[in-house]
Amino acid sequence: MNRRPPLLSVAAVAAAALALAHAAPVYAQKALQSIGKGEGQVDIVAWPGYIERGATDKNFDWVTDFEKKTGCKVNVKTAGTSDEMVALMNEGGFDLVTASGDASTRLIRGKKVQPINVNLIPSYKNIDPRLQKAPWHFENNTHYGVPYQWGWNVLMYNTKVFGDKKPTSWNVVFEEQTLPDGKSNKGRVQAFDGPIYIADAALYLKTKNPALGIKDPYELTEAQYKAALDLLRQQRKIVGKYWHDAFVQIDDFTNEGVVASGSWQFQANILGSKKQPIATVVPVEGATGWADSTMMHVDAKHPNCAYMWLEHSLNPKLQGDLAAWFGSVPAVPAACKGNALLKDDGCKRQGYDDFAKISFWKTPTTQCVSGNNQCVPYHKWVSDYIAVLGGR
Repeated sequence: MNRRPPLLSVAAVAAAALALAHAAPVYAQKALQSIGKGEGQVDIVAWPGYIERGATDKNFDWVTDFEKKTGCKVNVKTAGTSDEMVALMNEGGFDLVTASGDASTRLIRGKKVQPINVNLIPSYKNIDPRLQKAPWHFENNTHYGVPYQWGWNVLMYNTKVFGDKKPTSWNVVFEEQTLPDGKSNKGRVQAFDGPIYIADAALYLKTKNPALGIKDPYELTEAQYKAALDLLRQQRKIVGKYWHDAFVQIDDFTNEGVVASGSWQFQANILGSKKQPIATVVPVEGATGWADSTMMHVDAKHPNCAYMWLEHSLNPKLQGDLAAWFGSVPAVPAACKGNALLKDDGCKRQGYDDFAKISFWKTPTTQCVSGNNQCVPYHKWVSDYIAVLGGR
């Protein structure tokens, strides 16, 4: 598995985002009506750690048996951000993508994914009802994705540095301050390398500065948006590195002196397995999160193998093992019980009961309820976040 995906050009990402801004919903193509013989392979774009075959840890392998049973070889291309996923799907050559909500709308509106016939996926009925028709993959009474996993973006920190004074606010990564070890946080914290991170800044400001009137961190008026950018420019002065590759961040916490950052539970689980002094917390301001769906490219060359994988992806054993590995919550509730790796308290520990508290990633558009349809669209988020990273 390639864990260090190449960064795609800023122009490609910005162009794709701009296209969304002017795109009207189009729902033309019909879903597959029957599954035939497998084509011999399936090509998937996925988050790092999402599709494992036991290479990293022999306990985590949900590919080998699938390949033996179906004859469909699984090829995986990892991507570290939703923008990379969208750009790769725009380029083509892939059958499936594990898309988060900030990518799925762009893929649907950009006509890069095809409708999913859930009647060809017997296990679809076992999916958590909260996810079966979630707006990030279900539009115009049409399914465009199969829920895979979900979770929140936690604050990961070094327990040796913080001791018994664990962080309770996102301010530890947004504002310069002296940490419990007596040293500044400057150069020792990280931030996510993706425009969607603007929502994290907005969520923090929602509590820190209620006068801004932020209701939804993805639906920002010009004034609210400016406040978020100002915070991010301030944060730029203390961030040592912007991360997008989970495994690189793991190395940064292990060897490069990083002590706090927004992260996924996946990194914390890996670091914990290596006996590193790491813990996670959801701060008082709450957290953004992700709910991923597997979507099929409009020009998928291996649709039969793709549908076989979609059914396989909902197997309770796979769902439970993946949740244990990634620190996420299964899309299939049955996976929460009886899994030796996840344990019976795993789903609750990883946020199963907190679904309503998470601000799930979605693509910002001008059409918004909280901003009277005058919100800042995603293509602006892209160009402005690039400017922030560049120190402007």
